[in-house]
Amino acid sequence: MTVIDLGELRDETPPDPAARRRPRAVGRPFRSVVVLLVALVTLTAAAAPPRPAARTLAGGPGAAAFVSGDRVYVVQPPDPQRGVGRQLVAYRVAGGPPRTLWRTVLPGEGAATTVWEQDGTVLLVGRTAGDSAWETIGFDARTGRVSWLQPGVGFPAGGALLVQVPELAGRQAIRRVAVSDGRTLWSVPGTPDNVELSFGPSGVDRLVHLPAAGETAVYDAASGTRLAARDLAPGDRPTRRRTLLAAGMLLVIGADGGTVTAYDLDTLQRRWTADLPLVGYAERCGSLLCATRLTGGMWALDPATGAVRWSDDRWTGTLAVDGGRLLVATGDPTATGTALAVVEEATGRLVADFGRWDVVAQDEFDGRLFGVRRIRNSRLLLVELDPAGGRPEVRDVLVGAVGDCRMGAKLLVCRHTNGGFGLWRLP
Repeated sequence: MTVIDLGELRDETPPDPAARRRPRAVGRPFRSVVVLLVALVTLTAAAAPPRPAARTLAGGPGAAAFVSGDRVYVVQPPDPQRGVGRQLVAYRVAGGPPRTLWRTVLPGEGAATTVWEQDGTVLLVGRTAGDSAWETIGFDARTGRVSWLQPGVGFPAGGALLVQVPELAGRQAIRRVAVSDGRTLWSVPGTPDNVELSFGPSGVDRLVHLPAAGETAVYDAASGTRLAARDLAPGDRPTRRRTLLAAGMLLVIGADGGTVTAYDLDTLQRRWTADLPLVGYAERCGSLLCATRLTGGMWALDPATGAVRWSDDRWTGTLAVDGGRLLVATGDPTATGTALAVVEEATGRLVADFGRWDVVAQDEFDGRLFGVRRIRNSRLLLVELDPAGGRPEVRDVLVGAVGDCRMGAKLLVCRHTNGGFGLWRLP
């Protein structure tokens, strides 16, 4: 399943990173563990044999590479001096040297956000010229021929796509479209500011229509069937309250920002209300519901009752769950990466500090999470960020890699010192 992270599509101002609370200081025993961990990683990295890129692909400063199965798709920017527009180039990487399958000129101008293959069609989502609008383009995976183009952001949704147009005002339909030809299968009314999307293992599985007044409605993303409809605030003045979708629930933030009320996503029956001030984000974290504060810090809740199991001012989000442990971020990313730590899921007890890593962007997800860190001489240390193991497991030393890495289930692609992209097979 392809995972696409396009961020929040609403026109809202994100919280000021400078306003986030700084992580709490920790004691001497913990610092000793950190020193030992860093030493272990350094020694293991020194013993790992450096591995040059198995192959390299051309790509200028404005190019972007994406991984899908045994293919790599490179979006090349326009070259006015040669009179060449932007292009999408498909390579197959299977055992031998990468083989160019096709290249095609992309319509219009703009920048690609993600590219993936689904059911014989290559799909590209990106901004049009001047970042003025979003578009989704479908290509024949065998030939590269453009099959269709539609305005909006396409999300995987089982065997089809769900397309949402975030920049147009008025009542714009949310559409389910066929991957092969872009034809509309069904649509529901809604605008980007009153529709939330719920994601499952195969992409979007639910749509929630949240009008300022009247009934909130939940639709099945595969069939378009309305599953539930209910007025969640009868008699109240029309207002669009902040909402979040997580752990099979619709979470409605109170008007004062101090409470959260949870509703079952398929029935809209109320489950619980909890006092949680300034919640900015929520997600399932193992058997718990993790809610992050706008000012930093995190609560771990019982999703059935809303009871707080534990809280900590240091953590700002969960990246992975395994073996009863959570891999959490400990602050805003910086030029030297994201600070990561491992905590017990049940208690929030700190298990290990992983240090700072650049988490590798994923075009496909197979359950593993990787990070890279620059070490020396144009080399990146590649580690698997496994919370169950309690420490970063060194997997490779990438010679010639300079960053900007992406991965699929089989392949890793990073910017190379030659200006293009280096390819490595994941261990």
